[in-house]
Amino acid sequence: MVSASARPAHRRSVLKRRTLVVTAAAVAAGVGAGVLVMNANANPVVDLYHQVLPAKDGWAASGAGTTGGTKADAAHTFTVSTRAQLVKALGSATDTTPRIIKIKGTIDANTNDAGKKLTCADYASGTGYALSAYLKAFDPATFGKKVPSGTQETARKAAQDKQKKNIVLRVPSNTTIVGVPGTKAGILGGSVLVQNVKNVIIRNLTFADTQDCFPQWDPTDGSSGEWNSNYDSVTLRGATNVWADHNTFTDAPTFDKTEATHFGRKYQVHDGALDITNGSDLVTVERNQFLNHDKTMLIGSSDTDSTGKLRVTIHHNLWKGIVQRAPLARIGQIHLYNNVYDTTTVNGYAPKYSLDSRAKAQVVAERNVWKIPADAKVAKLLSGDGTGSVAGTGNIVNGKATDLVAAYNAANPSKKLKTTVNWTPTLTGGIQTSVTNLLTDLTGTTGAGTLL
Repeated sequence: MVSASARPAHRRSVLKRRTLVVTAAAVAAGVGAGVLVMNANANPVVDLYHQVLPAKDGWAASGAGTTGGTKADAAHTFTVSTRAQLVKALGSATDTTPRIIKIKGTIDANTNDAGKKLTCADYASGTGYALSAYLKAFDPATFGKKVPSGTQETARKAAQDKQKKNIVLRVPSNTTIVGVPGTKAGILGGSVLVQNVKNVIIRNLTFADTQDCFPQWDPTDGSSGEWNSNYDSVTLRGATNVWADHNTFTDAPTFDKTEATHFGRKYQVHDGALDITNGSDLVTVERNQFLNHDKTMLIGSSDTDSTGKLRVTIHHNLWKGIVQRAPLARIGQIHLYNNVYDTTTVNGYAPKYSLDSRAKAQVVAERNVWKIPADAKVAKLLSGDGTGSVAGTGNIVNGKATDLVAAYNAANPSKKLKTTVNWTPTLTGGIQTSVTNLLTDLTGTTGAGTLL
């Protein structure tokens, strides 16, 4: 294992660092220029707001690397604590001027510009939508197995559009968004959209309970139909050079098990946690926690997403209480290393699988750790459609070196995963060859609030 002292500053364990706040003024600077932190040897640590992705740290280090808003001037350095302030700081999605946005505390995305809390009823007001009327209109027993259309579906879309205008937060190129340490920084109920832009850094934030008030019923989705929601906590669409680091993604406090059932299916208000689609490319996802969620990470929006893109590195993340898509990968070149998967059922989130490689995805999964219940089957940790690949060695299940692909293929002879890929990872900064203590290490050093 790489020792704490050998890691770059942004990877250093909170438990293994002693910090010294230089002056009271420096604390106040946490909402301005950033707190100056000194380690035990009195060597200054670069402030979070101007840190850039280290060299060779995954696909996002390609080319000129990922620097976010590190070149921002004073006029484009913001501290925000409300949705309205965040929207103003983000500005236009087409403005490429470097900017740094420091989020102080938790921002509730379901508020208006004056800070008033908005509910699903507020969004539905004036549209004519009512869930009871929607259920009556599209009951499969009378409407049949057709995609909803008509007055109530039109009203549902109108209500959904009202919520979308409020909770979708568009990020421009050359932006760094960082949670201010010690403030429980995060976004509640919001959907951060990084679309057709480049060079974005998102760090030290908790993304919680991103809900769609108005899921759509689709009786043609699967054999029994599904309720489909519309917002991810963070969405990358056509985005290039993105670094997501030390964030926490969770459905809390609204777990899926508390949702009602309609037409025999769970009324699903949550979509993805962090989805990377529509030709997004050169992305590094590291040291995050993914907790209490169903469809967690989608790479590639469809089997026909962009060939030659969707290059993603996922390392040193903790996944717990995850049902599926950790990730589901299509088409791209994906490197998974030094991640921890705890597949214990938590808050009703029972695992289906961890990694799904399909649509000719080229996945290298190495030196990851799984903790599974004694009665769980290794073969169910993977999934695929018979065209995807999973290569790599050194994966551990309950402390034992395990060939996950061999176990999966033995149980799924008609949809075997391929074991070779057409590329070799080279951007492997920080990879640990020994993973003996990885579960303990990542539990205390990943997610929001562990950066100082």
